[in-house]
Amino acid sequence: MSRVAIGGTFSPLHDGHKALLSRAHQLSSNGELIIGITSNEMARKRLRYVEEWEIRKQKLVQFMLEEFGASPKIVCLEDPFGPTIEEDFEYLVVSPETEPTGNLINARRAELRKEPIKVERVEYVLAYDRQPISSTRIMEHEIDIHGQLLQHR
Repeated sequence: MSRVAIGGTFSPLHDGHKALLSRAHQLSSNGELIIGITSNEMARKRLRYVEEWEIRKQKLVQFMLEEFGASPKIVCLEDPFGPTIEEDFEYLVVSPETEPTGNLINARRAELRKEPIKVERVEYVLAYDRQPISSTRIMEHEIDIHGQLLQHR
């Protein structure tokens, strides 16, 4: 039984996030999946609009239920590390953007003489223009949540 962690802002929830969540679910089969969602306070440090924590949580739970029939444990992240420093996990699922945080988590764990967590990198999902799907691009109306290019008027 694997214990798997994944964290992020997840706003808006897009196909890149769904690829990460799918891999996390796959790795946690018959185990436990813990999804950390950044707190409103952390999310407000971004330069773009981010939905309220409860809304992000509802959308994430709805996706996981519809896609996998599973309701994972959701925690609120007040810092980039969440429970991954103190608690033990077999896997931490990351994107290329969040991989440095995964490495930092393992460095902190090493300082505490804790076993490292396997960092499972999931590559970016590309939009139709072959650039990564990102929340920033969606909020700037370049693409939709599936990576379709939006027409500019």
